[in-house]
Amino acid sequence: MIRTRVAAALRGMPRAAGIAVFIMVAVGLTAPLLAPYDPNVIDLGNAFGGPTSHNWLGTDHLGRDLLSRLLYASQTTITAVAAVIGCAILVGGLVGVIAGAVGGLVDELVMRVTDVFMSIPSMVIALAVIGAFGTGYFTMVVALTLGWWSAYARLARSVVLSTKEQPHIEALTVLGASALRIFGRHLVPAAIGPALVYAAGDAGLVALSVASLSFLGMGVKPPQSEWGQMLVDGTRYLESDPVLVILPGVALTLFVVTLNVFSRSIALRSSPGALPHARVARRLRRLPALSPRATRTAVATSPDPLAKKMVSS
Repeated sequence: MIRTRVAAALRGMPRAAGIAVFIMVAVGLTAPLLAPYDPNVIDLGNAFGGPTSHNWLGTDHLGRDLLSRLLYASQTTITAVAAVIGCAILVGGLVGVIAGAVGGLVDELVMRVTDVFMSIPSMVIALAVIGAFGTGYFTMVVALTLGWWSAYARLARSVVLSTKEQPHIEALTVLGASALRIFGRHLVPAAIGPALVYAAGDAGLVALSVASLSFLGMGVKPPQSEWGQMLVDGTRYLESDPVLVILPGVALTLFVVTLNVFSRSIALRSSPGALPHARVARRLRRLPALSPRATRTAVATSPDPLAKKMVSS
């Protein structure tokens, strides 16, 4: 059942954006195999080195290979995004499904707590948690999860409330199916598809949040490479060696833009009133405009009462 829901959520996935996301994720996960050098090895004699046959993108202010650091930074970002989104779906989805399934006072209390978290910006929650418990990779993941779980709780609850009204759920209840069986085999799988679509849109924002926290010194700690950490290290040498800022900035931009295009395409294909394909839209624009008389005839024969009222007026 869950596998079917996941396949339905990914059906019709845009090919170009999907391939781009797959390549970026594959590069990030295989960074230790692709990186030519250890990203943390310091060689001060080769600091600020330009592109060579040994260092394709040059070296930073400590003589570390930029290509290796960019590849390992992609692994750090992808792992953090997957951890935050996965924990947010698990915690928020489970809370929302329970609240929608139980209802009553439990639903009211859970939704009021969810409203409190949703009313506070996620970055504010993350900064507060990191300020209270200190910096670090694990603390950053927990802090961002606390800032994102409420949206998935609200989404899962709305899906469960609509699913509970479906005829097959009422039939199962009449036939004597247990509440636990309905919860595990029908309500939970129903919330997975919308949560995955929503998660595709959140991935880019989470990546920006990870980079922002690292840029502020409240996320990934050095010497672990991360795009935000590389940006803050390179800003001190922006005038003398702008490549140290340009390369991680371009990598982060490409990653976020690719995820946003991917999520937008999935959202458009998953919506009930999906927009027409680009070729169809271009052909429709090329059609000749109707004459005023033909337009009035078409509107008059429309079943929409508002259109007929417009023609009569």
